[in-house]
Amino acid sequence: MGFFSKDIKTLDDLFVHTLRDIYYAEKQIEKALPQMVDKATNASLKAGFEKHLQETKGHIERLEEVFEMHGVQAKGVDCPAIDGILEEANDISGDIDDKQVLDAALIASAQAVEHYEITRYGTLMAWAKQLGRTDCAAVLAKNLKEEEATDKKLTEMAESNINIQAAE
Repeated sequence: MGFFSKDIKTLDDLFVHTLRDIYYAEKQIEKALPQMVDKATNASLKAGFEKHLQETKGHIERLEEVFEMHGVQAKGVDCPAIDGILEEANDISGDIDDKQVLDAALIASAQAVEHYEITRYGTLMAWAKQLGRTDCAAVLAKNLKEEEATDKKLTEMAESNINIQAAE
């Protein structure tokens, strides 16, 4: 058995563990976003990060709602994956002097975070449905929809001007 799986025996255990994983991740993202806002130089990107910070606070509230609905304590478990993604984002953005290249790097880092969240929410929704918790799945779907929309907006910003400016 794996390091984290000793207490995971059922799909419900796995659901709760993964719920705690994404809860921890959202809390870490909430801490990291203000730094990304400060580093971004493109006004649209800065505004997008500010908007996503507010959405992230809503994601945390919805996760707390799911914990309550499912009858378990809202708490996080360490998530080495999100810690690594955020650490890499911080390392890379700290090494870039060119403002346009920095904005392109920030978008890439933000999309790595979004893709992690999208996989977690998609999985949690599937498991919630399997466990007969369509109520939990419906709440998680709201977070997933916002994460997918953010990813799409980041792609549009990157492709429409930020990557072009970084290449000049």
